[in-house]
Amino acid sequence: MTAGSFRQRTALAGTPLGESASGLDLCVHCGFCLQACPTYLVLEDENDSPRGRLMLMRGAVEGDLAIDDPALTTHIDRCLGCRACESACPSGVPYGHLLEATRATVAAKRPIGFVASAVLATMANAPLRRVAFGLAKLARALRLTSLLARLPGRAGFAFAMLESTRPAFSSKGPEVTREAHHTVATLDGCVMDELFSHTNAATRRVLARNGYRNVQAAGQQCCGALHAHAGDQERAKTLARRNIAAFEQSGAEFIAVNAAGCGAMMKDYGHLLRDDPEWAQRAANVAARVRDVSELLATAGPAPGGRLPLRVTYDAPCHLHHGQRVVDAPLAVLRAIPGLDLVPLPDADRCCGGAGIYNLVQPETSARVLDPKLKNVRASGAVLVATGNPGCHMQIGAGLIKSGSPVRCVHPVDLLDRSYSQKP
Repeated sequence: MTAGSFRQRTALAGTPLGESASGLDLCVHCGFCLQACPTYLVLEDENDSPRGRLMLMRGAVEGDLAIDDPALTTHIDRCLGCRACESACPSGVPYGHLLEATRATVAAKRPIGFVASAVLATMANAPLRRVAFGLAKLARALRLTSLLARLPGRAGFAFAMLESTRPAFSSKGPEVTREAHHTVATLDGCVMDELFSHTNAATRRVLARNGYRNVQAAGQQCCGALHAHAGDQERAKTLARRNIAAFEQSGAEFIAVNAAGCGAMMKDYGHLLRDDPEWAQRAANVAARVRDVSELLATAGPAPGGRLPLRVTYDAPCHLHHGQRVVDAPLAVLRAIPGLDLVPLPDADRCCGGAGIYNLVQPETSARVLDPKLKNVRASGAVLVATGNPGCHMQIGAGLIKSGSPVRCVHPVDLLDRSYSQKP
């Protein structure tokens, strides 16, 4: 290697992208990722495809592009981070890690935008988060979200997202426990704990019904997923360390997560903290105990409940399907519910455009990605869309509300909990 080429390869030495640059060498430019990429399909620009973005990253690493050059950042910002390209890639390119490393490197040169910064700061601060979500829940309780969802543009969509979090069912399953064979601590989460507390409660009930004894993990925080995806890597690491300590102290055999994005983040704690001598092994140990709730339930059976004669379709959250490669377990849980008519959803593995806070910072592209998903939901004839991630729930749910559809979103766990409340 010549001195010139060595200089080029180390243009970003010591940065997150520079440290991850070897992953770029795995790309053979085959193009299999193109048709898997939602932004490429709607924008029809190779720079907005995984292959194109990898080339832009390489340009930055080799010194041909400044890391804060709009020619790079525009297309990096437009990426959903859905990781569908990873499922399509025959070479095993770690695209998700490269994307997060690029955004972290960009963030050191160019501040994260105001909207994103405000959301990330709120999620990382528990008192501030309680105030913000308290106001959101008050608006939902007063039915203001239903009224304000009629507003045009980004504001109307945001209120529709809040309206979509209203529980689909008013009843709950009975508190019935089976002999416990395993202990489990559940991640409360931030959005889940505040806007989907009914699903968190249902999660604990259905786990107990299926032989898992719930234990507390005091001191847990936001998982840090939104921060890692946006390039706020240091805050993501801080939150991860707090969660690792909390779940270590719980002593639980498993850590149950009912939000796909959070589960993918926690399973990746070992990678996030790989360079921290004090925390690397602890992070890997905790990550190895993380399971999506559907994985635990599918392993247990799940226990049968009462009939639930509803037509339901399932949309696979990207960070469950592509990030965690958990594909069959949610479907197994839904198929175990007596009377449920589970109908297929075309392109169920295609991103809905929610992608954390993407719908807030890239609303136009987000809407274009969502549109075919809504058409497929309408064509399915389902009355409910089951999905295991709050971001997907709110994105699809808001789209359905804004389009005047009566179809609503629900977590698979809520359906199983509802089944348990019915007479066999």
